[in-house]
Order: sequence, then structure tokens, then C-alpha cells
Amino acid sequence: MIWVLVQLSVGQLPYLVTFAKAAELSCFTAAGRALGLTQAAVSQQVQALEKLLGVSLFDRRGGRVLPTAAAQRLYPYAQRILSLHAEARAAITGQRVPVSGDLLLAASSIPGEHLLPALLPTFQDRYPHLRIRVTVADSQVVLDQVERGKAHLGLVGGKTNSAHLEFRPFACDHMVLVVPEGHPWRRRKRVSLTQLCGQPLVLREAGSGSRWCLEQALAKTGRSVNDLRIALELGSNEGIKEAVLRGTGLAILSTHVVKTELANRKLHALQINDLPLDREMFVVRDRRRVLPIPASLFLDFIDPSPGAKPRP
Repeated sequence: MIWVLVQLSVGQLPYLVTFAKAAELSCFTAAGRALGLTQAAVSQQVQALEKLLGVSLFDRRGGRVLPTAAAQRLYPYAQRILSLHAEARAAITGQRVPVSGDLLLAASSIPGEHLLPALLPTFQDRYPHLRIRVTVADSQVVLDQVERGKAHLGLVGGKTNSAHLEFRPFACDHMVLVVPEGHPWRRRKRVSLTQLCGQPLVLREAGSGSRWCLEQALAKTGRSVNDLRIALELGSNEGIKEAVLRGTGLAILSTHVVKTELANRKLHALQINDLPLDREMFVVRDRRRVLPIPASLFLDFIDPSPGAKPRP
């Protein structure tokens, strides 16, 4: 393998460039568009590389391609060779090539609206030539985008059992029961779950991270959302907060969402006995796909080591 890669690095460097881009995008057509090549040229270069290595590098399925296990092993070597090539050019010419490319992130509402705005400016300062695009949706949509290759990384507040997805904690979130000014519970610190079940509640829609967190917590007590008195379901934390302020019902929300309202006492936070609602925020990737350099850099940025403590 190493001898073959040395041959490639000397005489057939474009093959590695094409392979790496195709692996990152999981699409020969998109790789060709990014490199200024036709889809046929990309396919030919990949086939030549497969012939030289004697292995299949992509599982071709209905217009999309997924890197095989061999491709996932090859990709880090290809990146090291391409990086060394760039370093050599910089040493000789004195012109260092900055890290560039696209970083596609998908995030659920809490990380997308409250955590990423604090993280991205520092990351962008460190890598100013990267183009960062973020979409914000509920957790299920985020996970779907990661599995379909529409996002390199996802940031969510819940986990699934998908065999393809790898979840890594990177932050913590604290959820509380919020009541409006004027509610009889406004001076309380805690209430029981039985008391909560008698109150009208405004909840996030099924598929959201906060709804998943609540469902998991209730299941540990032997209850479900069917035991709650649901007055309204909304797909927006801001909409839920407004409904609580208007007296529609109570809600369980992240402290990130109600920080201002708690400070000015328009809303009041309570704990629910025997219903812990702290949750981890996860960064998620699809194991079947290689991570392009921008995504690897961002993953290292928010979680520099496997044992790193979650960032605030």
C-alpha cells in the first residue's frame, strides 16, 4: 500500500486529489464540478486508482457513491500526501496555501441558535478561508441530513440507535419547567411529577431533541407524554416561550432559551422532583463517510480529545 502511494504521489497526484474529493462528497458528479472535471473523468481516475490498488474504493448506488472500508483507510494517507505536497510547495515558493473548502453543518435549535453563534466566530478567525454553511432544523431532520451526506456534521440534543451514526458529547444543556409571572407556582422551587401532570403544557413536536429528552426522562419514571395534559405542540422554542408568556400553559425549556426572561422575572424556573432533565449535546457524523479536512478541524475544535470535558 505505501509503495503504491509513493508511486501515486510522484507521478499520479491528480488521482489522489480526485479520489479525496469524491470520497468527501460521495458523488462523482459533484466531485467533478468541484475540480473542473467531467463526471466521466472522475470515474476514469477512480477506476485507474482501484485497478492500481486492486481494491474497490466506492460502493456505487443509484447515482451516489459511498466509500468502502478500503477507501476509508486510504483517505488519511491521501490527505497526508496532499498536505506534504502543499508544504513542499510552500517551503520552496514561500507561499503557504491556506486551509480552504466547505464546512456543512446541521444543528437542532439549541446548538444552532445558542451554542454555534458563540463557537463559530473563533473557528472562523482561525480558518478564515473556510466557507461555513449551517442549517437549523429539528433533531430528526439533522440526523437525516447527516446520513444522506447533506451535512458533514450534525449537532443535536438526543441520540438514536442508528448503526451508521457516531455520537460524541461536546456540551451540556439544563432544562427547567417555566411558569409565567402570576402563576400560583411562581414562588416555588420544585413541584412533583404528579402536580405537573395536572397542568396544561406546551411541548415541542415529536422528533425534536428536547421532546426526546422529556420522553426518555418520563420513561424512567414509568410514565409517558400520554400522562401529560398537552395544551399545544409547537415546532419552535421561541413560539413555546411566547405561548407561556401569554398564559397558554407551562413548558419545559432549555435555560439557554429563557435566560433573558428568567433574569427579568417574566418567567420563573422550577425543578421537577424525580425527573432529571439535564442532557448532553452531541456532535454526530456518519461512519460510512470520510470527514473532509474542514469537518475534521471543526470536530477537533469543539472536542480536541476523546476524553475532553464538554465545553460550556
